Amino acid sequence: MSCELSNWTGKAYKIPRIKVKDCSDRTDLNSTGVYLLFGKDDEGKDQVYIGEAESVLKRLNQQLSQKDFWHETIAFISKDENLNKAHIKYIENRLHDIAVSSNRYKIENSATPTQSAISESDRSEMEEYIENLRMLVNTLGHKVFDDKRETSNHKKSQIFAINAARGANAKGEPTSDGFLVLKGSIAANSVTPSLSPSLAKLRENLIEKNILRHLDDHFVFSEDYIFTSPSLAAATVMGRNANGLEEWKLKTGETLKSFESSNGDTA
Repeated sequence: MSCELSNWTGKAYKIPRIKVKDCSDRTDLNSTGVYLLFGKDDEGKDQVYIGEAESVLKRLNQQLSQKDFWHETIAFISKDENLNKAHIKYIENRLHDIAVSSNRYKIENSATPTQSAISESDRSEMEEYIENLRMLVNTLGHKVFDDKRETSNHKKSQIFAINAARGANAKGEPTSDGFLVLKGSIAANSVTPSLSPSLAKLRENLIEKNILRHLDDHFVFSEDYIFTSPSLAAATVMGRNANGLEEWKLKTGETLKSFESSNGDTA
């Protein structure tokens, strides 16, 4: 699959791993560019490798034997062949930094790519290239460069909370992926006997991964974490079975259920 944007010199290719060798007739893929390898780790977590090459197709063929975790790639080149080695090194470094900051995918790179020194005008041009690249990567099915927090300016009027419930003191917001519990939120120190086994297992998994870290008499979220539903988020925070649509409330006391009904939204 190839993708372009109006008035943009960049071009994207989305290629399944098993189709890379079939791209020999795509002469433009022999150009200088950057590429992303997508797959999953042993635990099923999304994984990405960010790379650059003076011949993208040649490098992708090399990666077939060098890295086995990936199942598809998205590669970016320039239609006017205006990307040089310094440009793609700059883009590679910036993409790595953005992916680390968004903290959505596990990054396969063993080291941070070195950022090249380019002129101020070139930096401005490359930043525009990166913004278009991020939009296309999202459109092609990967949110590796997207901030987990979707609320514009993190408006407090749309931040929901659970307070004084079994020692919990958590904040979060609905997103297009589910429900986001914010870093620093406090979860109950224990779970009730009636908590369903699947929810208890989810909570234990978060503790094992240090996403929930034990501190004094409670647990703290060490990072923003997206649950697939408000109820999963509420149950994890409170340590008991819960209806997240009723438990998560705005500062005014309005429940998530009422908020969604009045705004016509879905979590």
